[in-house]
Amino acid sequence: MISRLPRWVWTGAWVLAAIAGMVNVVGLLGFEHQAISHLTGNTSLLGEALAAHDLAGVLHFALLIGAFVAGSTLSGFLIQDSTLQLGRRYGVALLLVSLLLFASVPLLQLNSAYGMYAAACACGLQNAMVSTYSGAVVRTTHVSGMFTDLGIFLGHALRGLPVDIRRLTLCLLVISGFLCGGILGTFAFHAFGYRALFFPAGLTAVVAISYGVYAFARGQAG
Repeated sequence: MISRLPRWVWTGAWVLAAIAGMVNVVGLLGFEHQAISHLTGNTSLLGEALAAHDLAGVLHFALLIGAFVAGSTLSGFLIQDSTLQLGRRYGVALLLVSLLLFASVPLLQLNSAYGMYAAACACGLQNAMVSTYSGAVVRTTHVSGMFTDLGIFLGHALRGLPVDIRRLTLCLLVISGFLCGGILGTFAFHAFGYRALFFPAGLTAVVAISYGVYAFARGQAG
């Protein structure tokens, strides 16, 4: 259950949500003005393109969604389990996320949609990596589920029902991380353009290295 979430998961959830918030806001402010880190709107746009017989649009949104799924697939291949556990190859996955984000910058500077696909693949890889721990769903690249849980908790509180404080805290943690990432990403995009993605890419690399050092130290201590 969520009460078993270790401290490194809580910290990592906030940081990864902030990274996703930065990436997504760059997509929204960029040349296509489209979301990168979540698929709800892009799936709707795919439906619109299909209805309008817009073959170029259909291909673009299918590739954007497919890139996210490909990242999730890569995560499943690398980590091979849906349960968070110290010592799994999260560092490798995070380094791949960092490389994909770094690679997206020059492509986006050329107004190439392949930059969006690389960033979407990075988000899918990151999101799948931390998707589940002991039955507690943790999503870092979108916050619809977190806001839904927040509403449920408010409804329970109004009825005088018990509220899972730790789950509520996790929801607020991810939401605040994603929001802060959006704020920072906006300032960075206006100052640096697509080079703003170097910030989440570099931060992801730092998280990957920090995780590796922490996991090694804990392994040595054990």
